[in-house]
Amino acid sequence: MIRNAKRLNVLRPLTLFLFFILTSFTVDDELPESSFKFRTVVIDAGHGGKDPGAHGSYSFEKNVTLAIAKKVERLLKKNMQDVNVVMTRTTDKFVELNKRAKIANQINANLFISIHCNSSPEGTAKIAHKEKGVMLLVYGFHRKEEQMEALRENASIYIEKDYKKNYAGYDEKDPASMIILNTFMQKYRKQSILFGDLLNDQFKNNDGRKSRGVKEQGVLVLAHSAMPAVLVETGYINNNIEEKYLNSEDGQNAIASSIVRAIKIYRKGIGAR
Repeated sequence: MIRNAKRLNVLRPLTLFLFFILTSFTVDDELPESSFKFRTVVIDAGHGGKDPGAHGSYSFEKNVTLAIAKKVERLLKKNMQDVNVVMTRTTDKFVELNKRAKIANQINANLFISIHCNSSPEGTAKIAHKEKGVMLLVYGFHRKEEQMEALRENASIYIEKDYKKNYAGYDEKDPASMIILNTFMQKYRKQSILFGDLLNDQFKNNDGRKSRGVKEQGVLVLAHSAMPAVLVETGYINNNIEEKYLNSEDGQNAIASSIVRAIKIYRKGIGAR
């Protein structure tokens, strides 16, 4: 009986927390206004260093993504001064994919944005019918186990920093714990799609860009991110016209501005402050 009583005492806080989690999320996944602070955005410039990424006739993806990421950082610091902006890289250096997600996980980021350039199979050959336009990627649901692992490792996000001490009997294999993990995974997935849709709208309706829409893909850096995360394919670098746009100040400024506008709308839409 004493052993069972101890077990109940351990589970009671977790049960109450689970009740709070499940009753706090509406069907539309909206939170009450000013219910939490939107504190940190991680901007990830794809590739870098020994990994140049895709290339066009005269430029490399790693340089374009870093230039755009830096413009996003400057705009965020200017227009959203209450938001902490963290870059996964600020120079031409190689950063492993798992470390990019780890940076975001360790600081409990509210949003992870990975910036990339696309490329189509024909390479830089000057032939007709080359692909063009932006594309937004969210993690493929077939990789849900990887994000579940990221959530499990980053459990302190949704319990508390001293959860190991406060919940000594917390068992990640317990059904209640799995419900919590699944709830957060579904929430982050919905919010990833929401941000992708908002950014897609900015690119199409504000910048007049062609878009291939929001798609699921098995992207490791997204699957390992324990937060809403979107990979932005800013354009096809092997398309001569798009390469010129991606390397221009006007093009990079337009892309960065669309990302920042989408972040502002997203923060308001999820009821954050």
